[in-house]
Amino acid sequence: MSRPPYVNGDEALAAEFGAIRPRLVGVAYGLLGSVDEAEDVVQDAWFRLGRAERSEIGDVTGWLVVTVSRLALDVLRSARVRREEYIGPWLPEPVVGEGDPADRVTLDESMSLAMLVVLESLSPAERTSFVLHDVFGLPFEEVARAVGRSAAACRQLAARARGHVAARAPRFEVDEAEHRRVVEAFARIIRGGNGDGDLGALMTLLDPDVVVRSDGGGVVGAARRPVHGSDRVGRFMLGVARKYGGTGRLTVTTVNGRAGLLWARNDGLSVYGLTVCEGRITEIDIVRNPEKLRSVR
Repeated sequence: MSRPPYVNGDEALAAEFGAIRPRLVGVAYGLLGSVDEAEDVVQDAWFRLGRAERSEIGDVTGWLVVTVSRLALDVLRSARVRREEYIGPWLPEPVVGEGDPADRVTLDESMSLAMLVVLESLSPAERTSFVLHDVFGLPFEEVARAVGRSAAACRQLAARARGHVAARAPRFEVDEAEHRRVVEAFARIIRGGNGDGDLGALMTLLDPDVVVRSDGGGVVGAARRPVHGSDRVGRFMLGVARKYGGTGRLTVTTVNGRAGLLWARNDGLSVYGLTVCEGRITEIDIVRNPEKLRSVR
């Protein structure tokens, strides 16, 4: 990463920025759902820090969090129009694998693909107030600086967002071992190849109200609309298994901090984020758009 001229030689400042950078990217990612855009925002904040008057910055970390949030809010407002014109369901860019600890995005445990889909339905100001306060614990005084409204207004925005999220948020299985067990069982069925006779086994893993969302962005093949219900989802997934089960490599990996799947096939990569509750899969989010998988190895 290049440094602004003002910062050259200030190793203490560079070290402080490096230490907080994963959290800054995590904040921006929670607001934008895109690692690439989040990293761009954090880089922009770094350059702005280099041009800022240091005597006016009492708390560098706080200044960076607010600056990153403001920049991400601007990007989010402009991105909403593009996402409304998106072909098929829009899903966030997944964070796959653990990566280098120095570059790792610091994700809150709630930042699953399914939760980020819910956050997409909030207004930019509601999402920013909710993510900064409820997810990252910023006081409303600092949230107000980022959103450009009063602390009282941001408190109301967060409350509205909280009610919306409570009504639509995915149900989470808190036990990571149980989550992984279900994901691995799902993977074994998909690896079977032809899918014959596996519908019964798959149905035992699927919640009756399970939903599948698939994001190809109009670039690669993907379902243009969500698939709902255990029977339809089971047959849909077995159709995919029948077509591709014998090709490529399907591996259990980490997707947004929890067990998920990476499928490298002859028609490209697919990343599966699965939500598990009480031993059953309630949501399957499949990211296939290659633009969102450029960093996946």
